[in-house]
Amino acid sequence: MEENNYSSFVSIIVPCRNEERFVAKCLDSIIVNDYPRERLEVLVVDGMSEDKTREVIRRYSEKYSFLKLIENPKKITPAAMNIGIQNSKGEIIIKMDAHTCYEKDYISKCVKHLKESGADNVGGILITLPAKDTLIANAIAISLSHPFGAGSSYFRIGSKNSREVDTVAFGCYKKEVFKKIGLFDEKMAQIEDFELNSRLRKAGGKIMLFPDIKAFYYPSSDNLKDFFKHNFTDGIWATYPLKYGFKVSLRHLIPLIFVLTLPITAWPYLLLSLLFSLRIAMREKDVRLFFAMPLVFGIRHIGYGIGSFI
Repeated sequence: MEENNYSSFVSIIVPCRNEERFVAKCLDSIIVNDYPRERLEVLVVDGMSEDKTREVIRRYSEKYSFLKLIENPKKITPAAMNIGIQNSKGEIIIKMDAHTCYEKDYISKCVKHLKESGADNVGGILITLPAKDTLIANAIAISLSHPFGAGSSYFRIGSKNSREVDTVAFGCYKKEVFKKIGLFDEKMAQIEDFELNSRLRKAGGKIMLFPDIKAFYYPSSDNLKDFFKHNFTDGIWATYPLKYGFKVSLRHLIPLIFVLTLPITAWPYLLLSLLFSLRIAMREKDVRLFFAMPLVFGIRHIGYGIGSFI
């Protein structure tokens, strides 16, 4: 990486709440990143965790002077981001998720692409890994990175080339963006990235995805019950922006259309699901996935679709 790309001061904001299982792995991956520590601060904004998350973060903050714990009384992610931005010193803001680990050059590549592309927000690819070593957790992870489960979300399914997109998973922003379009909308508690990026694009901003920026994401759901609840909630929030005049991508409406037309589409859907499941089972060399994947795909689509309808 060129020396001038290291000149920018970077503020990393990590919203979290009750993440004792994952936050240490996340922070370890940030600490070993190759970006100079004297040009970096890590603000972990905790939503009043009720487990041992805060204890873990405090241990890191005592050891690393560039890492700080900040409280988020509102508990929600957009509030955490706003608190972080308002307390940040950097000219570049990177949002990072506590359920995720990052490649060693993640920060430097974000900064490089942000500067060289002229974009206002850049992001990369999520490699989804199972949160537990079980068949269902593995099937859930696969469904979230397969086109049949994730649609055309390039940050989930991957992309061979860099491209302009409507949103990215964990954005790397020029701080001036927030002065121009405002902070995260705290009414959009689970779709804050989508809403902010919609405003950014309306204001003429550009969002770019670069496949060499990579992170490893562990889903919050590792069983079928939690997976249904998660997708049901995602479905509710998927159509929520329509109330405020925002356009919603077709990929977010497909599960709703599927549920509404289920009597007609059930058999074609089942055949398609079995076909993809067979390919996945052969690719992973695990025959059990042929039986698990249709169940997981169905729960994802039906849960999301019902949530969108409500």
